Amino acid sequence: MFIGHFAPAFVARAVTDEAPRLGTLFIAAQLIDWAFFTFAIFGVEHMRIVPGITAMNPLDLYHMPFTHSLLGSLVFAIGFGVLVFAMSRNVSAATWAAVVVVSHWFLDLLVHRPDLTLAGGDHKIGLGLWNAPQIAIPLELGITLLAFWWYWRRTKGPIVPPLVLIGTMLVFQAINWFGPQPVEAGIGMYVLALVSYGILTALAYWLDETRWHKSLVGLAVASARR
Repeated sequence: MFIGHFAPAFVARAVTDEAPRLGTLFIAAQLIDWAFFTFAIFGVEHMRIVPGITAMNPLDLYHMPFTHSLLGSLVFAIGFGVLVFAMSRNVSAATWAAVVVVSHWFLDLLVHRPDLTLAGGDHKIGLGLWNAPQIAIPLELGITLLAFWWYWRRTKGPIVPPLVLIGTMLVFQAINWFGPQPVEAGIGMYVLALVSYGILTALAYWLDETRWHKSLVGLAVASARR
């Protein structure tokens, strides 16, 4: 799953203006993969390319005990929540940030083959929807577009920035699904993944600068900017 991970970020920002900024929530949504690809660069965690390992991609994510275990995800979630609280002094913002971080593991559970763990052990789980594109593709598009639509309806602002963000997300996802598949796992692939997350995060911060929550009115809009 790629852009589907951002659905909880849109939902959190739609629910309440007390949630962190959308860009911060985008970081939270992909924090587990930010960490995984960084760890992969330094040889802490590992993946390889095995053509045909799933119907939708050739990724054999065979060693991810720290980032893609449920325990590890919870540790990242708590750590990110603490960081958000330290910066905002807002318990609600910290809680939403932590929830978005840990949502990553549960969304991965739907699509990954058995390569996720509960606590980094040998027993691996995953429902494997990457082997059922007729389910995985509508599911990812559906949750992303529905969450984006809710965010759009719950906020006010110019129309162009949200369209730029969602359009870029859909282009990146199309490349991920239908573009050339990687033939070798290596630093170039890992950096490309990190760059794609960085671009979407930057666009999310930009978008959030142009919109405000409908619960805010008048002068409250200016004072609510964080």
